[in-house]
Amino acid sequence: MFRGSTQLSLDSKGRLAIPAKYRDELFASCEGNIVVTADPSRCLLIYPQPVWEPIEKKLSSFSSFNPQIRGLQRLIIGNASDVEMDGSGRILISAPLRQFAGLEKEVVLAGQGEKFELWDMAKWDLEIDTATACKDGDIPPELEGFSL
Repeated sequence: MFRGSTQLSLDSKGRLAIPAKYRDELFASCEGNIVVTADPSRCLLIYPQPVWEPIEKKLSSFSSFNPQIRGLQRLIIGNASDVEMDGSGRILISAPLRQFAGLEKEVVLAGQGEKFELWDMAKWDLEIDTATACKDGDIPPELEGFSL
């Protein structure tokens, strides 16, 4: 289970060092085989390969005759990249994916349960500001009655 956010830096080659607290789990669960893909929010999604495979299969099973579904298939499956963690726990984020998400040097890796989101730090800060700006009545119905 991946949770919490970590501020990291991409190196000059576009490599990201996965925090040590996640490395053992990723090596144990997927031998360091990871899938990185685009998200409609303009961040990147990082999945252990066994978690990714049923998602890809389900998304591929939807009819491509619907333009919205086809667009999501193109975005998510079309940009999916198989990546292997190296012995130092680093992964290479491809140039097209870095460009899509607007990733510069400073990034945030946010655990989201079975996956991570990778954000440009400035965009992450905006996302957090938006999430904390909910006013009365702006809460989705699914969250009514939910308490922390």
